[in-house]
Amino acid sequence: MDSNISPVKYSNTGDILQDVRNIIEGARVSAYQAVNLTLVQRNWLIGRRIAEEELRGGDRAQYGLKIIKTLSRELTAEHGKGFTKTNLYSFYQFYKTFPEIFHTACGKSQPLLSWSHYRTLLQVKDDKARAWYTREAAEQAWAVRTLQRNIDTQYYCRLISSQNTAPVEQEMRKLTASYQKDRLEYLKNPVIAEFLGLSSNIDTTETQLESAILSNLQKFLLGIGKGYAFVARQQLIHTEKQDYYIDLVFYNYILKCFVLIDLKTGRITHQDVGQMDMYIRMYDELKRGEGDNPALGIVLCSETDEDIARYSVMHGSEQLFASRYKLYLPTEDEIRAEIEAQKAIFYLQQKEQNEQE
Repeated sequence: MDSNISPVKYSNTGDILQDVRNIIEGARVSAYQAVNLTLVQRNWLIGRRIAEEELRGGDRAQYGLKIIKTLSRELTAEHGKGFTKTNLYSFYQFYKTFPEIFHTACGKSQPLLSWSHYRTLLQVKDDKARAWYTREAAEQAWAVRTLQRNIDTQYYCRLISSQNTAPVEQEMRKLTASYQKDRLEYLKNPVIAEFLGLSSNIDTTETQLESAILSNLQKFLLGIGKGYAFVARQQLIHTEKQDYYIDLVFYNYILKCFVLIDLKTGRITHQDVGQMDMYIRMYDELKRGEGDNPALGIVLCSETDEDIARYSVMHGSEQLFASRYKLYLPTEDEIRAEIEAQKAIFYLQQKEQNEQE
């Protein structure tokens, strides 16, 4: 058994429920460590193979990009979306940044971090800072979000420039305490699900009501017959720092644009609209084809007393929205009525189910 993988531990404490809980938790951790080791090795080896192939080209940088583009096209067709050009380039960077991770005694003895940790560490360009973050993340068992926050806030630089580091360390622990509480963070990691060939759909994390509204809203939009084609539900969008999920994505072939829908369970805030604007920018950059119009976003709110919808368009697209989009999109009143109807049906079904039980 690899030194990075802990065996499942068992001891009889006299409390059978707690003992079984400990066994289940230990088995989950051991299984994750095994999967994580293989995932990290896979990505490192892919990166090494790309680097080896790159050496054959005269213009190495251009040849390397050509290799990545070709690999991405072929591998995505065979194995799915985990092999985008961005991901393959991250594998290549991983090997170039950590070339000895599987070759040295140090690399074998130090516990491996998760791939999400290493992908986050690639943001750090200073070698000394990156080595420090790597060591601290492993020794202190930092969650990925803790690592990301510490990098974003220049934690390393603030520590080495402080005469008294204790207050800096205490502040960091206090502000990241909530990140460290999620012991099963790794089980929710979409990268692990993607690696195992499982769906990255996170419907199980949505409430039953949200799921019911989204399912019926999907049918509603397809049923109004104004050019809608379904693209994805809970679509995962990768950035260097975080993973985001867009609740529903359609393409309207009359408008020639993507329509993104995000459902909120509370009152719509400026942050929600800002997040949708970010989704639109990302989608236009990553998915928009030649001849496509800018994407359109719809932010929905499903509160107990009021259901509302807000449209979001990028600056410069307002006239297009006014002259064309409104002709083919449901009105706010239509969306509100549909949400209210589906909520009423859902609550009625829940009531009947409870009465039967």
